[in-house]
Parts: sequence; C-alpha cells; structure tokens
Amino acid sequence: MTIYELAGPIRVGFACNADTYVRMADDEAVAALTELGSFSHHLCNEPSSWDEAPPENSDAIDKLVAFAGDVDALLVCHGSPRLTGAVLDRLPNLKFIAEVEGDRFSQRIDVNAAAERGVTVVDTTNGSSYPVAEWALAMAMIGLRNAGALFRRMIGGEVLFQSWEARVADPGFNGELTGRRVGLIGCGYIGRRLLELLQPFEADIYAYDPYAPRVLADIYDITLTSLEQVMDCDVVISLVPLTPETRLMIREKELELLRPGSVFVNVSRGAVVDPAALIRRLQKGDIVASLDVFDPEPLEADSPLRQMANVFLTPHIAGVTAPCGPRFLTLAADEIARKFAGHRTRHDLVPRAGVKS
Repeated sequence: MTIYELAGPIRVGFACNADTYVRMADDEAVAALTELGSFSHHLCNEPSSWDEAPPENSDAIDKLVAFAGDVDALLVCHGSPRLTGAVLDRLPNLKFIAEVEGDRFSQRIDVNAAAERGVTVVDTTNGSSYPVAEWALAMAMIGLRNAGALFRRMIGGEVLFQSWEARVADPGFNGELTGRRVGLIGCGYIGRRLLELLQPFEADIYAYDPYAPRVLADIYDITLTSLEQVMDCDVVISLVPLTPETRLMIREKELELLRPGSVFVNVSRGAVVDPAALIRRLQKGDIVASLDVFDPEPLEADSPLRQMANVFLTPHIAGVTAPCGPRFLTLAADEIARKFAGHRTRHDLVPRAGVKS
C-alpha cells in the first residue's frame, strides 16, 4: 500500500452481517482501516443477493443512518440495507462508499444518486480476481494434459503408461502451454492478472473485450480481436461477468469454432455458455473442457459432463479462498486513502453500472 498524506483522520464504518465481518475483518484488514483514523462496525442482517437489491426496511435504514451519521467513508456488504438517494440525503457528511463484495452490480448502492450528490463509489470485488486468475491458469494446464481423464483412469485402478510408446500416444503428450495461442474472453481485472501470470509462457495472446481500452494491447503485447478469432485459439478462457449482454454469448456457432485438440476453460459464469451446445460439442471428443462454473448450479447429478473423460470439473471454487475476504477490505483502505489524499480512485462504480431505483 502506498502511504498517502491525509489532511486529517478519516472516520470509516463497515455495515455488514456477522458472517461477513468474521470472514473479512482479520487483524491486518482492521489495522489498515484503523490507520486511516477510526474504524467501527455496524451489524445488520438484511437479505443479500447477487441479483436483487435488499427490500426496503425502514428500521434497518434508521439504524444504519444512526451509525453512519458522522462517518466519512462507509463500506457496505452482505446484510447492509440499500443506500438510496433518500438514505444518502440523511448522511450529508458521507464522501465515499465502497461495496466490498458486490459482484460489480451494485445491488446495495444507488450509484446514480451517489454521483448526483458528489459521493465517490468504488467496488473492491476484484480482490477475488487473484485466485480466479491462478485457477484459470491451472485449469488451462490441466486441460492441455487432459489430466482429468488420467485421474479418472488411475483412481479406477488402471495401470497407465507402462511403456514410453504409450506415453507418447496419449493426447496430453503435446500439452505444453509455452508458446501456444491463448484466447481470453474478457480482459477486465481477472484477465489482466492472468496476462501477468502468462508472461513466462511466451504465449501468443488474443483477447475479445469490446470495453477494453486499446492501450492494453500495447501494455501487455496482446492482440485485441473478435470473439470468432479468440475461439480459434489453442486455449480459450472465459472470464466475463454475467450480464444481459454476455448471457449465452457462447452458443453452438462459437463452440464449433474451437479447433480439434483445443482446451476450453470457463471460470466466469456458467450461463455465459449455452449448456446444451457445450455438451454436444464435447460429445465429439476432440476438445477438452476445464469447467469451474455451470448453468444451473450446482451441477446436476445426472449431467453428462460428470461422465465425460474430456472434462475436468471443479465446483465453482476459483474465487473462493481465505485471503480474499480480508483483501476486499485492504483494497478498500487503499481506495479511501487515495480519495482523501486528493487522488483518483482506481475501482470506481460509475452510474451506468448501477441498478435503477
């Protein structure tokens, strides 16, 4: 963390439920927030959803306003009431809000209302981007060796590769990542972290992201291109969030572009891909998939994916690690320090990202 000069102590509050506080507020995270001035926690227990804003509860709102009346920066997470324009009007001292684990869709903050009142809003959900990028890399390497199939065979009692010829004949024999053509669907926080991890492999990287600034191509020495071009890579990795725009963006047409011998990795959301079309493509047996996400979730007990030798499965664990929770808060502390030192914040939630009131 960069040390910034602050004009004075900053009063920081955190509104969330008990489970969230225990998961996030370790000694390091609390110390980072306390160093800014003062830090306090408000226990609340409103319904929390990735898809819907919490219902309005006047009693919970009154208690939040009483707690946050004199804070400069307010962190919100699971359990907090929604911060509407009416609530913000009751918090005239508030200058900064952070959604620390909101999946970037701001269900607990009216971002438009905050912008109208000059309140900076950030989201530090990207704290989970680090392990997702790591797992995407691991899933790609597992897929290139078709290690899932080898695992199935070994635990089934089969004695594998008793000769060099048998090893060479295995589909995973050519499974190096070094120098391969890698395609990224999405180049946001996770994608940029993954680009850093891919550097030692000297891969030829193509990325599809209509919102990625062109300067990323120069910074990371990659090619920004179309979805069709990305689907033609040796390894294709889906990293996009689930939005109305990305839902079912990968259908049969796109999946048919996967070249034989390629690996398809999904660590984003299952509904980005047409599940029936993915099963049909995998049934051809000429590609490998490494999947951490599904539609629906959890993966159905009778899903054909569970029986396919060319599929490696994990149960949506890419972004779930113990260090993520505290990291959400330390990233928020960084953002508060930038804001109150007069600098630009890095992880702004802009009005177009908010849900309508």
